[in-house]
Amino acid sequence: MTTPPPRLVPLLDQFDFACERLLRRLAGPVMDSGDGGDTRVEPMTDDEYLWEPVPGCWSVRRRADGPGPRAASLDGSGPWGRDAAPYPHPWPPPVTTLAWRLSHLTEMLSLRADHTAGSRSATRENQPVSGDATGAIAAFETGVAAWRQALLGADDAALDTVGYCACPYGSDAEEPFLDIVGWVNQEVLHHGAEIALLRDLYRASGRSRRI
Repeated sequence: MTTPPPRLVPLLDQFDFACERLLRRLAGPVMDSGDGGDTRVEPMTDDEYLWEPVPGCWSVRRRADGPGPRAASLDGSGPWGRDAAPYPHPWPPPVTTLAWRLSHLTEMLSLRADHTAGSRSATRENQPVSGDATGAIAAFETGVAAWRQALLGADDAALDTVGYCACPYGSDAEEPFLDIVGWVNQEVLHHGAEIALLRDLYRASGRSRRI
């Protein structure tokens, strides 16, 4: 489709804005400060990407090193994986690093795109996990583009179709596609805000000046 259904337009606009703002917040050189002005942004470094602000964080790790504290496995494929555990998850929940949150968003977008408009075969086990900042930003950008393309293929009837997205890692098979689209936006918005705060905390920690 070239013209999205009217009900999809505000959600698509929200998704575009949230993703563009997050990508600028990660890669720079400037981002929208929220008042119409540009704020200078330093590109995320590998040290920042993997920074653990408190002990016992969940993160992405070299597969050869095994999972981190209270994690049972490393999700994903390749030499790096993301800390994970079966339900019920550990309590209290572990703090997650910027790397963990960005990998989670990338997986969510990539898998849902595949299970909406792709082969419907993608799994967490075959989803690559990036061990460096540049690769993680590029992977997120690819996931954003894939999900957006999947949205553009949905007509008005698809928005009401239960299970239009067949992603096996959520309630997708039980909910209308429009609800899934809204949920994905909320994930980008709230994890994007968390990532932005972690960038602020890292800068305030002084680590960036010591590297």
